[in-house]
Amino acid sequence: MAATVSDGGRDAERYRAAQLGLTRLLVRDVRGLRRLIIPARLQASVPDWLAAMNAVIAQYAQVSSSLAADFYDTQRDAAGASGVFAAAVADPPSPDHTDASLRWATKDLWPRDPQDPTTTEAQRLPLDTRLVQAEKKAEAVAQKLVADTGRGTVQGAVRADRQAVAWARSASLGACAFCKLLAARGAVYARETVDFRAHDGCHCMAIPVFKGQRFELSAHAREWDRIYREYAANHSGDQLRLFRRALAEHGHLPAAH
Repeated sequence: MAATVSDGGRDAERYRAAQLGLTRLLVRDVRGLRRLIIPARLQASVPDWLAAMNAVIAQYAQVSSSLAADFYDTQRDAAGASGVFAAAVADPPSPDHTDASLRWATKDLWPRDPQDPTTTEAQRLPLDTRLVQAEKKAEAVAQKLVADTGRGTVQGAVRADRQAVAWARSASLGACAFCKLLAARGAVYARETVDFRAHDGCHCMAIPVFKGQRFELSAHAREWDRIYREYAANHSGDQLRLFRRALAEHGHLPAAH
């Protein structure tokens, strides 16, 4: 029986690597669909692109969810949790959810009157530039939708499994200050917690914690916690800015992050 569990370690890193590998394949396929958008025929071609994107995102979300369910079940076995339980694979995002997210990513593509005061600077850029920006946003949207399905699988299993008591956030060394701050809190996310606060491009994971286990922060998460407590914790309303600056000063973020 594994008496301790951590946001680091071999199993967590293997799971992270698997999800990152999935993201690389997802981005490759999303970029391949860009050819479906024909600049001279936006009204006719964007709906075809949306349909194709929806199918690709749903496919990868299912794989992400399966990886997460396998990770959960493996962690449960390692913890020696009693009873029979198998993590349920979360459903892919709904087509309406995916469409709304992708429409946000492409909202600046459509031609607008440059003299209209409601037209933004982004919407005044050349179409080629707007297409590049929309493609980048669509990649980020797709990544988050797929990763959220995996994260939701672990969270759903924690809520349904009587042997699970909480989940912890695991952030990579290259994560942003926001993610590192949440990861440094440890296993404070109770079984009933629903929301996993994630941004586009976020590769954080949920780590389940079971009865009888003690959660230990990894060495890097302990350092993030130390930096937060020393430089930011006592400055209400300004903690994240000060934490971000302290992380950069201590080499845990690029200086301009």
